[in-house]
Amino acid sequence: MPAQDAGSSTVKVWDPLVRVFHWSLVFFFLLAYISGDDWEKTHVVAGYAVSLLIGVRLLWGLVGTRYARFTTFVKSRSVTLAYLKSMLALKAPHYLGHNPLAAAMVVALLLNITLLALTGMILIAGEGNGPLAQTFFASWSGDSMEDVHEFFANFTLLLVILHVSGVLLSSLLEGENLVKAMVTGRKRARSHWEDGKP
Repeated sequence: MPAQDAGSSTVKVWDPLVRVFHWSLVFFFLLAYISGDDWEKTHVVAGYAVSLLIGVRLLWGLVGTRYARFTTFVKSRSVTLAYLKSMLALKAPHYLGHNPLAAAMVVALLLNITLLALTGMILIAGEGNGPLAQTFFASWSGDSMEDVHEFFANFTLLLVILHVSGVLLSSLLEGENLVKAMVTGRKRARSHWEDGKP
């Protein structure tokens, strides 16, 4: 049960690790994206930072606080599709943590960024650098792998745009500033939440 301060109309939802992870990932992904062609050292350092962040978030998704854990917010495909239909009808139920569509986006982003980081490591392995340099992955490096890496970078950017659009739409539908919630860690207290028992 999230903590509600006495006299407060908000409850704590996002713990500090989730919030620091979120905004750090935004920063380092964008840094890696814009430095890709011109500043290789910056690109590689930013890529490693992204890899480390993803690893920490995957671990925290297993053992972290209630609303950070995947078992709390990842829903079935049928629940997610039902939520999408209700959202399009402007009748989406409110969730204290991630709604099912946001949860699907979290999973998609984590998976895609993991593949992005892996293909990046394979590329530098072909140059004799990185943790995969002395493995068979080094032989996979080449123009085709560079194309795959660029695909994942561009697809991640598309997912980010969809994610931001979804956050803005959900903020309007729920009457709550979800960007602010990811900064403060707090969401409005309600008498009923779909993922219940606040």
